[in-house]
Amino acid sequence: MIADLPTPAQPLKIGTRGSPLALAQAYETRARLMDAFNLPEDAFTIVVIKTSGDRILDRPLKEVGGKGLFTREIEDDMLAGKIDIAVHSMKDMPVEQPVGLLLETYLPREDVRDAFVSPHVRSIAELEQGETVGTSSLRRKAQLMNRRPDLNVVEFRGNVQTRLQKLEDGVAQCTFLALAGLRRLGMEDIATNPIAVEDMLPAVAQGAIGIERRQDDIRAAEMLEAIHDEKTGQRIACERAYLAALDGSCETPIAGLAELDGGSIHLRAEILRTDGSEALSDAESGAIEDGEEMGKAVAERLKRRAPSDFFDWLTA
Repeated sequence: MIADLPTPAQPLKIGTRGSPLALAQAYETRARLMDAFNLPEDAFTIVVIKTSGDRILDRPLKEVGGKGLFTREIEDDMLAGKIDIAVHSMKDMPVEQPVGLLLETYLPREDVRDAFVSPHVRSIAELEQGETVGTSSLRRKAQLMNRRPDLNVVEFRGNVQTRLQKLEDGVAQCTFLALAGLRRLGMEDIATNPIAVEDMLPAVAQGAIGIERRQDDIRAAEMLEAIHDEKTGQRIACERAYLAALDGSCETPIAGLAELDGGSIHLRAEILRTDGSEALSDAESGAIEDGEEMGKAVAERLKRRAPSDFFDWLTA
């Protein structure tokens, strides 16, 4: 039994970005903690933290520091004691955490697929030659250019609402959004079509929410243990071990998906040249307890197969 559960007088502070999706994820975390410990809503405080990634919208992330820009200020505030836990979209998380912080709690994973979104056409196949596609994801851009090198891809940053407005304004004919995010926002109906993972393998950890805490915060550790989803954790451990072994980040054209089947785990993996001109894939199945080692092995095989100039980060 946890002796010092949060109260309205001394609430647990939950740190998050301020986008509608980030807030939806923080509210889900709060609701699960309320249910697990029979606590009122005002025993928690949602603390919105503006990150560099939210402020810098006129340049690609790779030019200004990568997706770590969405987490740095939040993690600084947690280390400083301004918040107790932080809620993150796992596909945005670097593979290494700052000293003193732990990321080991995951909520049940949502649909991992990408959603094709367009007010004009139903699928990638229906796009005419030379039409414009908007995306800020190097992974999606590389996968699209690998399949449709005739298309024009433009930078498309901002939250879900911003990207939808850009479509309305005619900046692009279509874009891609994570189906998980649309579902959490209650906006699944805007997805023109979900894209099968066989056609567009998702980003590592797509659809998963992770909750970070200070290493020495025993109360937070005990509370988060009550809402941790073990199966999601097993899948994410495999995928992030694969990502880490590639020396990759969420700003490189890497895709990976681990799925469970009884006591086994199956990993599918893909790496691409940034211009989409070449893609390499691999897969492996094994025991769940060997998932992390399997992820590393798949990454090492891909690195051996890749030409020396395949990725800058493979030769750095």
